[in-house]
Amino acid sequence: MLGKYDALLARSINSAETYTQILSRFPSAHPLQSWAWGELKSRWGWQMLPTVWELAGKPVAVAMLLKRPVPYTPFTMLYAPKGPVLDYANSELRRTILTRLQAMARSEQAILVKIDPDVVQATGAESAEPNPLGQAFIADMQVRGWQFSAEQIQFRNTVTLDLTQPEDDILRQMKQKTRYNIRLATRREVTVRTGTANDFPLLASLYATTSERNEFAIRPKSYYLDVWDTFDQAGMLHLLIAEYAGKPLAAVVIIHNGQTALYMYGASNNSERKRMPTYLLQWEAIKWAKAQGCTLYDFWGAPDEFVESDRMWGVWRFKRGFNATVAHHVGAWDYPAYPLLYKSLNELLPRYRNLLRKKQS
Repeated sequence: MLGKYDALLARSINSAETYTQILSRFPSAHPLQSWAWGELKSRWGWQMLPTVWELAGKPVAVAMLLKRPVPYTPFTMLYAPKGPVLDYANSELRRTILTRLQAMARSEQAILVKIDPDVVQATGAESAEPNPLGQAFIADMQVRGWQFSAEQIQFRNTVTLDLTQPEDDILRQMKQKTRYNIRLATRREVTVRTGTANDFPLLASLYATTSERNEFAIRPKSYYLDVWDTFDQAGMLHLLIAEYAGKPLAAVVIIHNGQTALYMYGASNNSERKRMPTYLLQWEAIKWAKAQGCTLYDFWGAPDEFVESDRMWGVWRFKRGFNATVAHHVGAWDYPAYPLLYKSLNELLPRYRNLLRKKQS
C-alpha cells in the first residue's frame, strides 16, 4: 500500500528569490538553511544543492544541501546545516524525507549525507526534560541506519529566549545581576549604535581580540568579511556596536530569518570591560529582534555538559542571566551510503579538516 508521501517530487531550485519564497513558508527555519548561507559556502569549497520536495505542487520540505568532493576519490559528501526544514511532527513526512535523502546520497555518489535538523531532544540545563518528538525522530533515524555523527559541526545545544512576552516581562524575568549590569552600562555612559558595512573591518579586529583573550580558533579575516557582506546584502544582518566616548567597546552580529533572530557573533576589546557593554548590547539586540516581529532569540551555543570544566561554561554563565531556555538538539547524524568508505573517511576526516583550515588561512 502506497503512503501519502510516496508521490513526493524533488526539485532543484536555481533562483535565490524562488528558494527564499519557499523557505518563508517555514517561519521557524534556521538562518543556516537560507540561500545566503549556501551562497557563502559556495565560495568556500562547497556546491549548493537547494532542494524542495513537493506534494501536488505544494512544498512540504526544503533543504539547503551542500556538496563537497572527497579529495583523490570520485566520491562526495552531502550536508544540510540545521536542516532539512519540514514539519517534524508529521511522522510519515519526516520518514519519507529520510528515505529520499538516503537515495540522494547514492545518486550523488556521496559517501555520507549529514543532517543537523533543528529538532529539540530535551530542554533544561542541569536536569533536562526529554522532548517526545525529538526522541521519536532519533528512533526513526536509527532504524534506517543513520548514525550519530562523530563530527558535530554546529553547536548541539543552544539557549533561546521567548520574544512573544511583553518587553517589560522579558526584562523583569532576567536575573537581578543581569538587569543591574544593563542599567550600569547606561549609567556609565555606554551607548549603542547600529553598525554598517563600513564597520566590518572594526568588527573583524574586535573578533580577533576576543579569540586571543578567550583562546579559541577563528577563520581568516576574509571569511568573516564574506559572511557579514553576504548576509548584509541579503537583508538578514543587523550589527550593533557599543561605544564609550566614541570608542568601540563591543559588537554583536544578529542574523534574522523568519521568526528567528540568531546571535551569531559577539566581540569585545580588552578595555572598559567594567562598563558592562555586552549586557546592554544583548538587551538592545533582544529589543530590536522583538520589534522586527521575531518570536525567538537564539543565543547560539551552550555547553555540551553543564559542568564548570566545559569550555563554554563562562559563556553559559553570561547567557543564563537573561532567563533563556536551554535547548538540547538531536545533533548531527550521518547516513553512510558506503559503509566501508564512511568508516575510512571518519578516520581521515580530522586530518582533512586541518588541511582545509591551513589552506584557508
